[in-house]
Amino acid sequence: MSNLLRRLASKRLPTSVRSARLSTATPPPAPARRGISVWTASIAAATLGLAGYAAGAVFPPQAATILFPRVAPPPLPEDSPEGRAHMQELEDQMQKLPFLQELRATQDPEEWYEARPYLLFPEERRVNNLTAGVLRGPGKLAVHALVRARKDEKESYVILHVGRALCGHDGIVHGGLLATLLDESLARNAINNLPERVGVTATLTINYKAPVRADQFIVIKTQVGDVNGRKALVSGIVQDLEGKELANASALFIQPRYAKMLDPDMLRKRMGEPLKKTGEPVVID
Repeated sequence: MSNLLRRLASKRLPTSVRSARLSTATPPPAPARRGISVWTASIAAATLGLAGYAAGAVFPPQAATILFPRVAPPPLPEDSPEGRAHMQELEDQMQKLPFLQELRATQDPEEWYEARPYLLFPEERRVNNLTAGVLRGPGKLAVHALVRARKDEKESYVILHVGRALCGHDGIVHGGLLATLLDESLARNAINNLPERVGVTATLTINYKAPVRADQFIVIKTQVGDVNGRKALVSGIVQDLEGKELANASALFIQPRYAKMLDPDMLRKRMGEPLKKTGEPVVID
């Protein structure tokens, strides 16, 4: 019996050996990491696309420029070489506008003429005038307005450039500035239909339709309505060069009783008269 027990004991492995075998056994392999599936990538791409579309719908490019306008430098001095070059560059651009070239090509030169308000206005008067003086210069009203008007003074087109220094909200032309431009453009049309060619604004009603981005050319179309003695009604719209309506207005102008006491020559220089033969362009070099 004792011999049998000794043989069985000799066949059992020591505890240390068994522990070593267990500890050195190869662990089971970890599960392989799965890459991003095509389905997951497609969902992510679609989500990003929808997010981009939604952002574009909520903030289209024009709205984005309104909310986040680009930083613009201050206006150049009017009497600096850079300022004069900038103004001449805009004058050259205006003369090449397809809109203006089409008007010149299609309007009968016997029925239409071209003029530049304030072009011959005396310097001593200009310095204290709002649109011809204070608001004149690079970054503001850099070029003299160009008017295409019927000889019967019933209709006109006024082309202007509005700069970055004319803004309320950065990048958007101030509504008060638009009101001033409408007032002067409508007044010119009305005054030329009054007996003494003098008039003051009695009422001016404006409907703003869309923000007017700065640093662009705009067009003001005017048309005379009823004219009764010393009173004239005029309507007008502001458009961009693509024809989008930005604002519209109507106004009543009345000839004051002191009209005959005013200097008619100065009034003509303020409103602008044809400088050349009927129908010829007025270009500033």
